[in-house]
Amino acid sequence: MLKIALKFILYDKPKSIGALAGTIISIFLIGQNIGIFIFLTNSMSALVRNNADYIWVVDSKTTNVNSLSLLDTRLGHELESIKGVKKAYPLVITGGSARFPNGKSAALTLIGSQAPAFAGGPWNVFIGQKGLLLQEGAIFTDFFDSKILGDVALGDYFEINGKKVFVAGQTRGVRSFGGVYAFTTLERARYLGKVSPYKANAFLIEWNPSIQPEEITARINSGIAGVRAWESKEFTYQTILTVVKSSGIAISFGTIILFALIAGLVIIGLTLYSAAIDRIRDYGTLKAIGATNSYIRRLILTQALVFGLAGFVIGYLFIQGFRVGIANAGTIFSYPWWLQIIFFVLTLLISLGGSLFAIRRVASVEPAQVFR
Repeated sequence: MLKIALKFILYDKPKSIGALAGTIISIFLIGQNIGIFIFLTNSMSALVRNNADYIWVVDSKTTNVNSLSLLDTRLGHELESIKGVKKAYPLVITGGSARFPNGKSAALTLIGSQAPAFAGGPWNVFIGQKGLLLQEGAIFTDFFDSKILGDVALGDYFEINGKKVFVAGQTRGVRSFGGVYAFTTLERARYLGKVSPYKANAFLIEWNPSIQPEEITARINSGIAGVRAWESKEFTYQTILTVVKSSGIAISFGTIILFALIAGLVIIGLTLYSAAIDRIRDYGTLKAIGATNSYIRRLILTQALVFGLAGFVIGYLFIQGFRVGIANAGTIFSYPWWLQIIFFVLTLLISLGGSLFAIRRVASVEPAQVFR
């Protein structure tokens, strides 16, 4: 069966190339858009995902880590009085307007965390050590944000909100949703962002590992009014859900992916259908010498399967090439194993689904037509 299917494929090379190209383009567009969507959702929740070892305590109305209200720092003492809580680390997130020696300016999000634990960041430290943030005016920026941040390099000075700072270290691959993260100490973030020393945006809870995190969050949520404790996974999910629902990103990417899927089905369907029409006498001859409709179906499905397997291998290589290429510009993401399986299933769905047009047409051919 495979040998005959390959002969059919090689007989009409232009149409075979067209069907294969349709599969590759379709799966590449699907993989490309899903990859960008993964990057965006990772960026939305980067602050929580990269501090997954803590329970997050924020104001009771917040479901988005990118939009946190200020809390009184006395809340930290109250949290530490709860049984099972070892430490409540305050975290300050504030905006800043940066001005650079070359005359450029940029907005950034400044994250201030408490030394020496630095719960809340920086993470993915590429150059330097977190302890360097204790130097006067020290901040960490990301390697990939150098262009946005006026081409500043390690050791360069610039201003945030009119106050002098310098780059003491760099992270690599720390991406925020539509902005730029910079890290410094808790006190310096308050000073640069003009935040009261008695305020913080969140508290990151370190707890006794002998107690389940569900118990800690339940105790906080039932014992302290006006705040809500989140496990990091739940807060990550809620942040993504909140941003996606309010921005329409899911609809935009979902539409593109759906149309890529439909385009692949149509291209392969029309190509195989056209090839079947061109070779209708051959299929009729096969029927005349005893081939059943079941045999013809398997023959066409085998051709579609060949297109699907070859299209998946080539398309997936293109997807990985795209992923590696844009990673060099700081757009970093990866495809989980289950998503790679979905890519494979979608490729087979496109190729096998597209073959149904040809199967229906060939199944209606009467063997007698060959001799007319």
